[in-house]
Order: sequence, then structure tokens, then C-alpha cells
Amino acid sequence: MTQPTPMTMGQQFGRRSWAEPWKIKMVEPIKMTDRPGRERAIRDAGYNTFLLRSEDVYIDLLTDSGTSAMSDRQWAGMMLGDEAYAGSRNFYHLEEAVQNYYGYKYLVPTHQGRGAEHLISRALIKEGDVIPGNMYFTTTRLHQELAGGRFVDVIIDEAHDPVSLHPFKGNVDLDKLEALIKEVGAEKIPYVSLAGTVNMAGGQPVSMANVAALRALCDRHGIRLYLDATRMAENAWFIQQREEGYGDKSVAAIVKEFCTYTDGAWMSAKKDHLVNIGGWLAMNHADLFEAASNLVVVYEGLHTYGGMAGRDMEALAIGIGEALQDDHMTSRIGQVLYLGELLTDWGIPIVQPVGGHAIFLDAKAIYAHVPQDRFPAQTLAAQLYLDSGIRAMERGVVSAGRDPVTGDHRYPKLELVRLTIPRRVYTQAHMDVVAEAVKAVYDEREKVQGLRMVFEPQYLRFFQARFEPV
Repeated sequence: MTQPTPMTMGQQFGRRSWAEPWKIKMVEPIKMTDRPGRERAIRDAGYNTFLLRSEDVYIDLLTDSGTSAMSDRQWAGMMLGDEAYAGSRNFYHLEEAVQNYYGYKYLVPTHQGRGAEHLISRALIKEGDVIPGNMYFTTTRLHQELAGGRFVDVIIDEAHDPVSLHPFKGNVDLDKLEALIKEVGAEKIPYVSLAGTVNMAGGQPVSMANVAALRALCDRHGIRLYLDATRMAENAWFIQQREEGYGDKSVAAIVKEFCTYTDGAWMSAKKDHLVNIGGWLAMNHADLFEAASNLVVVYEGLHTYGGMAGRDMEALAIGIGEALQDDHMTSRIGQVLYLGELLTDWGIPIVQPVGGHAIFLDAKAIYAHVPQDRFPAQTLAAQLYLDSGIRAMERGVVSAGRDPVTGDHRYPKLELVRLTIPRRVYTQAHMDVVAEAVKAVYDEREKVQGLRMVFEPQYLRFFQARFEPV
């Protein structure tokens, strides 16, 4: 099925344009900074957009994590926080929402997604284990490695090709997984780690057919299957739009069906669920629930709050329902598609098809003259900020980190800059400004020579590393 565009979505409603399913009732002023101020700011930040002060940023596309706008119902729910240390009624509201919409039996709350990643890694992974997955994510892989495991990428080859138009580039290559099981043995694989959608591939979805086949393969070998459900609502929207037999099903119904093929999931609720903080780990197996319930007390908080305040759990419980509404998802992804269409029309290289939460600029194609060890994606993010005060983030060799055995840089095939769109925050006019800024930087691409790294932290270096121009 072809990827829908804002125009084709509008045609579904009698050739009329679609619009956001909300109205604005509070605003936060922002202002454009001047070029000398931006030069000082990016220099002081070591050319790392994570180290910029938010007050120096005009349009902030660093991440969609915790940056969404909450609804009036969510803000009203914040006033209903039960801040009891144990047994908060807000926890039971959250538990009910996860059970109703995702279908899992047990729930352990965490302060955010990486807290859940930590719990499942500590509970299930032993030294020497191998964890297959559909492309790495930074914090997920680190927690797996810290627990003694080794991540192995089993995503389809098309995921590493930014110009491939495969509609489900997040799919697991079942032959790769079968070969890995044969090589290391099923007893060495505590679970398969499945992300829907795949962030590092450009927000690319997994098909329902693929997860069903993956479930059958895992069952044959007695291996569990756990889902990173952080952007599962967006994945479900793509299934609705692209996969035969799902066009007349709701996003909520598709999410619940998808989850039936998995044994559990972890969630960074700061994305799909429209809150500023929060996460959860859900599962059907009692042994993992018992282990995670014990570990959460050590690392997060009691098993009925897991690092969140009661008011945050209430906002999250409400946000789950709002996030799975079809009109919300059409608007949310429609804005991303709108920006992608502008850039594509101007011939700017981006990952295709456009993903769910962001536009991914192909820095390797844009700065073809800059070698990867000069960090072309990090350079592009810095240049975009210098031009217009727009903050994006690197998703390339810096994010990939170093090989724990050799100590060398990992050089991923994809060297990307992510323009991440917060939910319910910016207008189409902001997207026009972003597109024009990217075009301006693209037109000056031959003048750029890259960066060198001058400070590197031990873990997750993309957050805190510092650079200087070559």
C-alpha cells in the first residue's frame, strides 16, 4: 500500500484538508535568537545540541520524549493525585488502562522507559546471553550490555537503506533470527527485543504479519518475545494505512491485536502517551512480574508508584486513551508527513518512507565529502542550529558509540539527523520554517568540513560529548 500524504488523507474527507483535533487555550512564548548569540551558544555547548540551554532554542525538535502538550483532561487529572506512598488509587487507574488497551496481565510502573529497560535486563539476562532485535536503540542496548548480554541486529536489510520504500522496514528478518538461534542455541536467548516503530531506522514500522510469524518462530524454540511499545500507537497507524485487512480497524484495536503476539512490553510513556514523565513494564509471565516487582523497589520506588507521583500516573492513565484515538494519530503523523513532503519536493535527502515521529535527514548523503569519523550528522545538527536556532539531534556514529570489545567507533550505515516533532506543540507554520532552514543549510553544504570529538563520556556519549570544528 502506498504511503499516505497530507493531500491523500484530505481526500478521504471529500477533498477537504484535515486539521488538528484540538484547539489552543494556552501558549508559551518563544523567540528567534540572533546569529552571534547562536554562535556563542553552540560553541559553549561543544557543538552538541543536547548541551544547549532551552532558552537559546527557537524551535525545539531535539526529541518527542516528555515534550508533548497535555490535554485539559490530563491537567485536570493532575489535580486528582493520590500521593499515598503505597496503594495509590492512581496506580490502579494506570494498571486498568494498560490492561484495557494493551492486554497484558501484570504492570510494574517506572519513572521512564529506561527504568523499565533496566528492570527487564536485570531480571532476564545472564552473562553471555544474546538478545536479538530489530536494530539497536541506545539505552536499550546499553542496559542489555550492562546485564552481561550482547545485542544482535536481525532487522531486514532494507532498514539500513535510507532510500528503500519498503513499507515495513522495521520487520525482523526471520532467516537471520533462525540462523542466530542455530549458532548460539535457544537457551542463550532470554528474549527477542522487538521495537515498534524502529527509531534508529527512521521511525519505521513492523507489520502485523511479521510479528505473527515472529511469534510462531519464538514458540518453536521456546523463546519469549518482548515489545518496546514506546511508539506502538504510531506503528498501529502505519498498519492501518499500509497493511491489507486493517484499513477498517481502529488504532486501538490494532495495538491490542499486535500485543497478543508478545509476552510483555516496556514503555517510555513520555512519547506516545502524551506525558512529561513516566513509564511502565507490563507482562503476562508471573516469574518476570515477581522479579521486576522486587527490583523496582530497589531502583525506582514501591511497586505501586515506581518513581512517579500519583498525579503523573493519573495523567498517564488518561493519556493512554487519548493517544490511541484515530483522529489524534492522523493529525500527529500527518504533521510529520507534511514536513517530509516539503523536504522531498526540494530534493533534500531524507529517510524514506517518512516515519512516525520524526524526519531523518540523511547526513551521509548531504555531507558526502565529510568522512564518518568527522561526524557528519553531529555537524549537520550544529549547522541547523547556527542557521535558525532549530535544535535537532544526531543519530549516527556518535549515537552508535564504541564496540565494547575493540574500543573502536561503531560505524552504522545510517548517519542521520532527527527532526523530532513533539505532539500537539507546533503548527504547520513552524514546519514551514523548519523546512526552509534545512534548505538553507543544504544549499551551503559544500562549505562544511566536520567536527572532531574533544570529550567523550563512558556511556551514551551522544548526550554529553563535546566537539570542535575541524
